[in-house]
Amino acid sequence: MTDKASIERIEHADALSNHRFKYYDFAMAATCVVFVCSNIIGAGKVADVGGFALGAGVLFFPLAYVLGDVLTEVYGYARARRVIWAGFAAAAFAAGMAAFITWMPPSGDWNQDLGGIDRQTAFASNFGQAPRIVFASITAFWAGELANAYVMAHMKVASGGNHLWQRTIGSTVVGQGLDSLIFYPLAFSGVWSLQLIITVMITNYFLKVLWEAMLTPVTYRVVGALKRAEGVDVYDKDTAFTPFSIKS
Repeated sequence: MTDKASIERIEHADALSNHRFKYYDFAMAATCVVFVCSNIIGAGKVADVGGFALGAGVLFFPLAYVLGDVLTEVYGYARARRVIWAGFAAAAFAAGMAAFITWMPPSGDWNQDLGGIDRQTAFASNFGQAPRIVFASITAFWAGELANAYVMAHMKVASGGNHLWQRTIGSTVVGQGLDSLIFYPLAFSGVWSLQLIITVMITNYFLKVLWEAMLTPVTYRVVGALKRAEGVDVYDKDTAFTPFSIKS
């Protein structure tokens, strides 16, 4: 439980201008790491879990939304939006770097045969993601996370800060829904059949929402600990909700 007596309720952005946060930078770094790793590492493998095939990244990508919920709940929409832009930039840089390094001609000494496949081909299969999929992924993340934060912030004000679980799950339903609606058609239209796109989109959507709902007890603990450590509880009553800003 959060010790509300030791936490200052902040409803106006100006009141936070001189506040020194202890853990905001760590939360930003964690979100960027989760998103970049989910795209670079998780996107490259389809796993078999109990006879059910699914993209391995789906097990870790929802953690970015959990962190987004924590950021919005503790620090407010403006600071969560700043983190989303940072994650977007980090993923774009990682994808660009991977594409450039994959494109560079390999050294003959390094590019030796590995049991029927050369190192360059093996490297490209892991890091040479299609630009279309990268663009779809970072665009979907940006839109989905901003929608998640927007819903979370408005529900907090409307509920007076009560029923955190309703906000985390409700915002995830919207954010992950928008993420899925953007990513799968944008990445695979004309490559996969429409039926396959719809099937994978719906299946992964429900898996992501279920996974984040299961993490609700963890979210409660992290939110409570951060609010006590930071000494503030932010309500976005006068926040400018434009997505095209990094001002906090």
